[in-house]
Amino acid sequence: MKNIILLSAVSLLLFSCGGNTKNTMTVTGNVKGLKKGTLYLQHVPDSVLTTIDSLQIEGDGNFSFTTELESPEIFYLYLNKKDANDVNDRITFFGEPGTVTINTSWNTFDTNAKITGSESQERLEEYRKTMSRFNMKTLEIVQTANDPNNVLDSLQLDSVQRLSDRNMQRGYAFSLNYALNHKNSYIAPYIALNEVPDANVKYLDSIYNVLSPEVSESKYGKQLKTYLESIKK
Repeated sequence: MKNIILLSAVSLLLFSCGGNTKNTMTVTGNVKGLKKGTLYLQHVPDSVLTTIDSLQIEGDGNFSFTTELESPEIFYLYLNKKDANDVNDRITFFGEPGTVTINTSWNTFDTNAKITGSESQERLEEYRKTMSRFNMKTLEIVQTANDPNNVLDSLQLDSVQRLSDRNMQRGYAFSLNYALNHKNSYIAPYIALNEVPDANVKYLDSIYNVLSPEVSESKYGKQLKTYLESIKK
């Protein structure tokens, strides 16, 4: 009887001490060159940016955070370098269960980050790489229209506007198709909600209706459902 009680107590102790679950995410990595500062792991559970955990860096840029997830979602790694400058201080990444590794440098914190270990992050980077081309094209069109050395007449301005509209439409089409073609990825409802929320409701409906059961029950899947219900009223 004593042995049974002892075994039960040990089992309870091991369970209560924690240990990773299938929903545990560990964010680890190194900020090269960082000697002093504070790192924050943040996310937006509802509508307000919230700090999950923080770590004081003193002479070593290595870090590690562990948290439990509801489902894969966007997280932020924020670095307070205590330099009165918030530029390049926040890395956005798509977190998911498992180990996500982020390696970067203190002086190019958000622009030089290499993120591995998250399939959703890979899809996000793939999406953003293509979207950056549409954004660059838009920038080129705007620069053409506002070039003081090449003043355009009304017909030329109309032509430039049509080019801009067409480029924007192509960007929207790409976003919608990317979401539709990645129905098993948590990136799909995220794109619908954050990249093309003002698209025709029938397209957003199409995205939601093709989501896999797991994705539709995720944080962004549920948010997309709620959003569609609200705009259909």
